[in-house]
Amino acid sequence: MSNGSDPAAVLTALDRAQDAFEMVGRGRTAFEDGISADEDWKTQLTKACRLLEVVDTLQSQDGYYTAVIEVCFGAIERSIEAYALAMTNDTLQDFRDHQFSYERAHQIGLFERETAEAMKDLYSENRTESYYGGGRPTQEQAEAMTNLANAVHQFAVNQIRKGSVCLCD
Repeated sequence: MSNGSDPAAVLTALDRAQDAFEMVGRGRTAFEDGISADEDWKTQLTKACRLLEVVDTLQSQDGYYTAVIEVCFGAIERSIEAYALAMTNDTLQDFRDHQFSYERAHQIGLFERETAEAMKDLYSENRTESYYGGGRPTQEQAEAMTNLANAVHQFAVNQIRKGSVCLCD
């Protein structure tokens, strides 16, 4: 238990991280290439594209199954959010709960109830276990999640009627 003697390196790094997120004292901010800042739906869609690119990079390195699974869930959520933001009056503030994306996917007609619930269950039962639990992710799980993330992303992109900014094409 800490008694006020937390390591200086941790405290310094924490201060720097907080400043970075607040964009304090850093001069010109260098934003990630490829992430659109035009509209929230475009931002979420291009984040999903970049996450899928990371998945491909990790998969090519073999063995990073935990990271692949985590990033795939993120790409699925960003893809659903992009569709919701483009096609409804939803706002980014509506998507502060991971499971809400899956619930919303059915409510707005992107997926049938059974499909949306199955994705939500996959998230709640397996993502939590692979990340927080004692389970060891497998190559098969990582590959299956990669396929699912790509399929969800491509379907969401194809349903957006505002024109695509997808980086995956």
